[in-house]
Amino acid sequence: MSFTRLVRFAPKGDDSKVLIGEPVDRSVDIGAAVRKGEEVKVKVFSGSSVLEAGEPTDQVAVIGRVLSPVSQAEVGTIRCIGLNYKKHAEEAKMTIPDIPTLFLKPATCLADPWPAKTIIPKHTIASDSADYESELAIVLGKEAKNVSEADALDYVLGYTACNDISSRASQFAQTQWCYSKGFDGACPLGPTLVSPSAIPDVNKLHLKGIKNGKVLQDSPLTDLIFSVAEVVSFCSQGTTLPKGTVIITGTPAGVGFAKNPKELLHDGDEFVVEIQPYIGSLYNVMENEK
Repeated sequence: MSFTRLVRFAPKGDDSKVLIGEPVDRSVDIGAAVRKGEEVKVKVFSGSSVLEAGEPTDQVAVIGRVLSPVSQAEVGTIRCIGLNYKKHAEEAKMTIPDIPTLFLKPATCLADPWPAKTIIPKHTIASDSADYESELAIVLGKEAKNVSEADALDYVLGYTACNDISSRASQFAQTQWCYSKGFDGACPLGPTLVSPSAIPDVNKLHLKGIKNGKVLQDSPLTDLIFSVAEVVSFCSQGTTLPKGTVIITGTPAGVGFAKNPKELLHDGDEFVVEIQPYIGSLYNVMENEK
């Protein structure tokens, strides 16, 4: 299977169908274009999953709704690396770790980009502690276990963007982070899955987090403490990582709780995780749980 950028989507006019394909315009930022109401044409592949995308067909479809590159059924348990940017460790007043800090999110965290709503749970609303974390996400293309750093990138199917949405009140009340970051929909993913062949040096990517048009996070991946290869290798030690596993790699400086005044998420806020080049913009619009 050969691809540059895959998008998983429901086509315009048939919301019940799920298609996989590559944008006809290779330069388009799919998330931004869909948010603006622009028509985005996709050359459809024969498969129904990015894990088995098949081959390009003669069919061209228009995106009606962007979906997460992988489904909840495919993702299993999401592996998450905390405190993995030097400047973020500094703003959090925490010691730079010697080994990666790993926590887990359940598959029920996985969520689609806008126009799907991103829900703030009731108890997080009550504590006014919903926060954003812009992150690069890795999707594995084959089963991995005890992988070396030298071989780690051979297991990567592609890269996408993620928002590791967190309930800070719950996080700071506990030493474990799975609960505070594990609520339904707390891991929006997308909009595209980009092949490593298009990103020969993942460390040259640049990540931004933008709330209501204001840039709050702005960092090159060169600020990572543990590289993508190190993270994949670490997560695989003694542990079988199935094909489709998502690993999110940590957030840079600029999170909301560390700002003065705080920049937390509320009903109606728009948050964008932008990773350039290639990946594009993951749009989330927040909505309070009813």
